[in-house]
Amino acid sequence: MKKNWIARGIGIAILAIFACVALGFIVMALWNWLMPALFGWRVITYWQALGLFLLSKLLFGGVRGGRGYGARRGRHMRKRWKQMTPEQREQFRKGMQGWCGQVKTPVAEPKVGES
Repeated sequence: MKKNWIARGIGIAILAIFACVALGFIVMALWNWLMPALFGWRVITYWQALGLFLLSKLLFGGVRGGRGYGARRGRHMRKRWKQMTPEQREQFRKGMQGWCGQVKTPVAEPKVGES
């Protein structure tokens, strides 16, 4: 059983290293193909591309993997929503209008023949 976990860990490590190498080359190739031609920027090296990828991942993607806090919070909110009565739901909606802006109610379409 222990050997299975060790083998799985080694396989995941090899896959992670391969993914980092591949992503670095992909970012470098895309940058060197597009940026100098479009904007006149310099060509970058592999290490610069890998650093750019990691920086963009930290700034825009976060470091969490998989389903994190947001998924648990959404599941919790759906559970609470199902337990609310229609009156409580309406009260919640009215309370959220100040936070999320005005809730637009659908406008009734004019009937044919009316001006």
